[in-house]
Amino acid sequence: MKGLLPVVIVGVGNMGGAMVSRLLELGWAVGVRDIDKSAQSQAVACGAVPSLSPRHAASMLSTDGMFLTAVVDAAQTQTVLWGSEGAGPELKPGQTVMLCSTLGPKTVQDQAERLMQCGVECIDAPMSGGPVRAQEGTMSLMVACSDAVWQRSQKLLTALSQQVFRVGPRAGDGARTKLVNNLLASVNLAGAAEAMALAERLGLDPAATLSVIEASSGQSWIGSDRMRRALAGDFEPRAHVTLLAKDTGLAVQAADDVAFDPPLGRLARDLFAQALGQGWADLDDAALLKLMRQR
Repeated sequence: MKGLLPVVIVGVGNMGGAMVSRLLELGWAVGVRDIDKSAQSQAVACGAVPSLSPRHAASMLSTDGMFLTAVVDAAQTQTVLWGSEGAGPELKPGQTVMLCSTLGPKTVQDQAERLMQCGVECIDAPMSGGPVRAQEGTMSLMVACSDAVWQRSQKLLTALSQQVFRVGPRAGDGARTKLVNNLLASVNLAGAAEAMALAERLGLDPAATLSVIEASSGQSWIGSDRMRRALAGDFEPRAHVTLLAKDTGLAVQAADDVAFDPPLGRLARDLFAQALGQGWADLDDAALLKLMRQR
């Protein structure tokens, strides 16, 4: 199997699994690795090639292949690349690592620099939009990379999404853009949950009120997406509370690093922390409505 695959994806949960499915439908050969056996088995059942570890996954890459990570956080990214079974030592010059997780800018810069010491290029490419849009190829990819890497990665990037935004050549700028986006998404979600809880307290039909909002100035994509589910009592995780809790923390830290005080961002961060404190880490982030109902 060595040298046959143009892309391997490590982390095939909600978003990674959706990207695998998307690429397979378009005829790509894809290698996969996930510590969650069920997630890996599901990807393999769809036609992906299994691997035993991130290092094994890297060994299956073609000489110009893409090693794509879609894991949860910086710690998992570090393990995937440089842990005891990490891909780093197996990656070769001419191959590229694409970081799709939401990470802090410094983490991205550090990983890009370490990879460059091995002659391996890095694409800073966090994603946004959820698994349904990832499956459809309509999620957003915020890409920072060199001109040369941008040119040679076009086939894969356009296969993954019709919404690819190149935000610059500097490693970390994809992460910065994603944190700005997710800070606003968190504020919008908190606001939507607050509005729906108030509608209920005022004796309004919340579903009808949400329909009005969706056609009016209060509309937001994340508000509509999450509150429709929450009002139906559906808190099955598409995007766990832990993710936006992590991302708001990273966004506030990024703001602190440049001496910017985001008051709404801090409030959203604290609300997600409260949701974690309620034991809702594994629920969908639509669970913010549950928190607002308690106020």
